[in-house]
Amino acid sequence: MFLRILFLFALLHLVLCEQQVLSQTEPKIGLLRRFAAVQQALTVAQEYNLDVWHRTSSFVDIYFPPDELFLPEELKELSHNVTFISTIPPRRVGSADSGVHVFANSSFHDAYHPLTELTSFIHELVDTYPNITRLTNLGTSAEGREVLALTISTGPYQGKQSDELKKKNDKKKTPSGPAGEKLGFVIVGAQHAREWIATATSVYLAHALVAESSEPHSLSSLLTHFDFHIVPVPNPDGYEFTWESDRFWYKNRQGYKWKREAIDRGLQHTKPREPTNPCSHWYPGTRPFEAPEVNNLANWVATLPNVVGFIDLRSYGQMRASTISPGFGETDNISVSSPYSYTCKRLPKDAEDQVEAALGASHALQSVHGTHFQTGKLCSMLYAAPGNILDWMYAREGIKYSYVAHLRDTGTYGFALPEKWIRPTGEETASLVEYLAKFIAKQAKTVYISYLCIAIGLSRVLYLTLAFE
Repeated sequence: MFLRILFLFALLHLVLCEQQVLSQTEPKIGLLRRFAAVQQALTVAQEYNLDVWHRTSSFVDIYFPPDELFLPEELKELSHNVTFISTIPPRRVGSADSGVHVFANSSFHDAYHPLTELTSFIHELVDTYPNITRLTNLGTSAEGREVLALTISTGPYQGKQSDELKKKNDKKKTPSGPAGEKLGFVIVGAQHAREWIATATSVYLAHALVAESSEPHSLSSLLTHFDFHIVPVPNPDGYEFTWESDRFWYKNRQGYKWKREAIDRGLQHTKPREPTNPCSHWYPGTRPFEAPEVNNLANWVATLPNVVGFIDLRSYGQMRASTISPGFGETDNISVSSPYSYTCKRLPKDAEDQVEAALGASHALQSVHGTHFQTGKLCSMLYAAPGNILDWMYAREGIKYSYVAHLRDTGTYGFALPEKWIRPTGEETASLVEYLAKFIAKQAKTVYISYLCIAIGLSRVLYLTLAFE
């Protein structure tokens, strides 16, 4: 009897979680509601397991899919703004001019692409530029897909290499250049599956790094001082699911007992906290690095030499502070956030340099298309979020210049950013990366000269001391 009851309870749990997935399959037009009463709205959202798209200290955005436009009575009492979200961008296939041989005129960056097309494009980059690129398989996802990292370097490869790609990479000519002199820079695409613009931008940056220096927005000059390591699709299972079933799926696809629960990989870097409901959109798992994709990424970064820069690309970036409910603005707001995420009570020892670099990078970004920007600690720009990758990269991996860049837009389209904004977002983010890299390289040179002067000074003191003896 007990086993029957247990089975029925488990079956009910499966059905409830199944409904929460299927109820959002292939939506057409949904509603995004913005509430100024943050805590009240979040409490109701957690109770009804609503899909919170974005939250700050001054507002919270909650998405209602077309077949779930029911608004709880508790939310009806709160003043809010509403916008309509058209959820599915047109799906396109590559055209004749979408290859890697051209950059500025490539149509590849004018559309979103499913996982197979992204993977093919990345492999084509490696085949076209074999002397400066290398692929690494970080491991497999929960559903067995490869998580690929692309290293772009004009110097010798120094990190560990996966067995799966070792044979292919060994056939290439090893890039020439002095060993141990390059600085490392890591860029991660959309950890949250529905943030398509983050993945598209990471691929744009990879293409910009291999493009001829004469092409507009090329970043190839940065390879003089840096090795770049880019993970365009760190959550391949979730990303694939957004194309096949649920456009606004958030987490990975790691199944538990009934294969409908999954983990918010963005909160997997410390001991998990609330929510404890596995069906919750923000479920952090039961232990740190439980998600295989997160664990593999962290282990891989630990093998990379001399990493001094890290950017976690995210969306979306409406960060305006206001005491009243702000309306939905234009598609021109981005934020560059620095540590810490878990608390605002602790100030990073490198805060001054981090903020200086972020401000300059944001100004460089704004100069491209006039996009508005904000900078600051992630905990104050959004909310306190223990377990964020930003804090791990800074505090545990020692990457001084670690940032989260929330890309377009301001909430007008949310995660359904139209394809026409892909290239402008890539262009301005390239300018941000260029400024950050040059700032870091300059700082590293200054530090080196300072140490050299100290060493020379000490040697002179030692010489004079010995001379007088």
